[in-house]
Amino acid sequence: MNGNWSHNSRFIFDRDTILHLRIPFSFFLLPVFCFGISQASSVHIAHTLIVFVAMHFFIYPGSNIYNSYMDKDTGSIGGLKNPPPVTRKLYYASIVCDVTGLFLCACTGLQNMLLMALYVAFSKAYSWHGIRLKKYPFASWLVIAFFQGGYTFMLAKMVAENNVHASWFNAQNVLGMAIASLLIGGSYPLTQIYQHKEDSSRGDHTISYRMGIKGTFIFTLVMFLTAAGMLFYYFTTSGRIADFFIFSACLTPVMVYFLYWFSVTIKDRQNADYAHMMRMNKISAVCMVVCFTIIFVVDHVTAW
Repeated sequence: MNGNWSHNSRFIFDRDTILHLRIPFSFFLLPVFCFGISQASSVHIAHTLIVFVAMHFFIYPGSNIYNSYMDKDTGSIGGLKNPPPVTRKLYYASIVCDVTGLFLCACTGLQNMLLMALYVAFSKAYSWHGIRLKKYPFASWLVIAFFQGGYTFMLAKMVAENNVHASWFNAQNVLGMAIASLLIGGSYPLTQIYQHKEDSSRGDHTISYRMGIKGTFIFTLVMFLTAAGMLFYYFTTSGRIADFFIFSACLTPVMVYFLYWFSVTIKDRQNADYAHMMRMNKISAVCMVVCFTIIFVVDHVTAW
């Protein structure tokens, strides 16, 4: 094997490091970005594409690899069933990813870079042992729900509209942020449901660990239903009831699989595993990306 890709190579981005980036896992976070773009009054295409690349190919992977470095995971983690050994290279790779992502954002404007820098700061505070928000169940849930949800919705919509200004925060946009936070806040505990043992061994008593397996499913269901209700209000008050029907149709496969997974897990707790969680993530991400893409086409492309 080529020396650059060997385990003992000095090259930072060797095979193990690239695996820890978990770039495909960024797809599971794409729906919120798509939600923000679909709701933009106009779309600055160049800026939107640049920030999309920065976030999904550098910022998210940089957070993933930094989290891997801090956690020293040996069991399955999101997007990686059998993680390779953790080395110091992961730390340096996270810096390279963050700097590259922020540089790309700076190409679209200093304000966009500062917005992304705040996201990076909180993603580090989530994992870094000096702060380690991850060990606080409610605080970590709030941070993830807000930054991967509402804040990402805000960032995407602001960039698309080229409008980073306090006036952006009207009632409709704040409601959109709340909905995005609920969607992420509902799905996030499900990603922890198979890691209770490993997380607790590190002292990270996650919100899913605190609620238990059954409680996690119920909590997620309540969050999704609440988000759906708020989306109904969001679309109807803006005269776009058709968009809610699109959302409902796309959400159906997600709810069917969720209820199936819940039912088989009630019968056998062993089904609260990595395989079911990843399948849930894939179905949800695909359906929601399709949903907001259709809404974007209906509300923007057909209008042009």
